[in-house]
Amino acid sequence: MPYIKVWLQIVWATKNRFPFLTDEIRQSVFEHIRQNAKMKGIFIDSINGYKDHVHCLLSLSNDQSISKVVQLIKGESSFWINKQQLCAMDFQWQEEYFAVSVSYSQLSAVREYIHNQEQHHQKKTFQQEYEAFVKKYDFAGRVE
Repeated sequence: MPYIKVWLQIVWATKNRFPFLTDEIRQSVFEHIRQNAKMKGIFIDSINGYKDHVHCLLSLSNDQSISKVVQLIKGESSFWINKQQLCAMDFQWQEEYFAVSVSYSQLSAVREYIHNQEQHHQKKTFQQEYEAFVKKYDFAGRVE
């Protein structure tokens, strides 16, 4: 049996960055994503976000790919949000996402960053955060 611990921070936004994830529904959406992921064998360590995006720290197992895990999380959660009628209009996630590796030594810092999303976005917009991610992780050329 292989022993694998691949940590990723994945960030994705709502369609057109519309602020669907209001204070009233945000935590229930994140809890649903966590529970659904667990049923699918996806280990989510931390999840949080703000009105228009989500940050997720997860660990991949030996038979999981980034694209499949993101597809399962985003696809099922948008279906659930619409089925529960949590939004006044049709909910969708944007197709794009960030996925970056996280070294074991940085797990605590990433957890804290994810945990403090609401406070973080009192000072910085998601657009500013997006631009910082593009620069920090050298995603130049990957433009929306």
